[in-house]
Amino acid sequence: MKSFYTLLRTRTNLKPLLFRGYAEEIPKVSKVDVNASSTVNVSESSKADVTTTAVESGPSAPEVLLTTLVDGHEDIVEISLNRPERKNALGKELLSQAVHQNNTARCILFRSMVPGAFCAGADLKERLEMAQDEVGPFVSRIKEAFSKIFGLPIPTIAAIDGIALGGGLEMALACDIRIAATSARLGLTEVRLGIMPGAGGTQRLPRLIGNARAKELIFTGRILDGTAAFEKLLVNEVVKQNEQMDAAYKRALELAKEIAQQGPLAIRMAKQAINKGSQVDLQVGLEIEEGCYDTILTSEDRLEGLRAFQEKRKPIFKGI
Repeated sequence: MKSFYTLLRTRTNLKPLLFRGYAEEIPKVSKVDVNASSTVNVSESSKADVTTTAVESGPSAPEVLLTTLVDGHEDIVEISLNRPERKNALGKELLSQAVHQNNTARCILFRSMVPGAFCAGADLKERLEMAQDEVGPFVSRIKEAFSKIFGLPIPTIAAIDGIALGGGLEMALACDIRIAATSARLGLTEVRLGIMPGAGGTQRLPRLIGNARAKELIFTGRILDGTAAFEKLLVNEVVKQNEQMDAAYKRALELAKEIAQQGPLAIRMAKQAINKGSQVDLQVGLEIEEGCYDTILTSEDRLEGLRAFQEKRKPIFKGI
């Protein structure tokens, strides 16, 4: 069996990376070369307003979809969860999909096609059928998949329009930005089942909201609505839910379009400086920032930005 969706490769040539067989080792996150291209390839261009591709079709409905926007927004890619019968619970099949579509991405948006659910976490029915020695490796692969999301060099946004519990919230925590609707329900609820977060929750949540708040949420298994999650700094923004149950997605898409208009190399370097700098002391972080800034100084994008400013027009960035 294959593991997780195909995400985008973090290596220097930025070609698509297939998260290989379920029983195979998932490659470790590669370090990003500051001189690498700032675009990420994902497969087959389309002429439609949007192109939705099943990531490994089968007799049943696809569980993960990749949507490529066009008409000026080809650089935005959506990865959509589509497992309504289990509220997008993370099971072997949901983790078996592979993306085969070409596009140049500057922003990735994670969303759900299931009303009322972003991702309900682990598929407990499937988990009960697993042998004890299967569970550990399975959770490790989920954790490594989320680390791949976190390590992507381009911005990632989670649009949370419903429940995001356990592993579902851990997936959202791996994204750079989280947008939640007021109707969303977020929580690391593992302790209610006698287990603990094992796919990055105990590490990413404290780094996001602080140790004390993270301990409170993890120790109690408390579930927060979108407004409470915003108040506790768990999400960047909360929006009032609409009748279509996609308010967070619509706001996230607006944000993705805004991000995609900016200099892609500059964003790539800024993300690298933030991510790497947050793991070291201030002085080392400033040195990392300087190195990333120096990369931009020699780029074509920097010159294009200056020319566009002088000519009073929108810049045409190439990410180089």
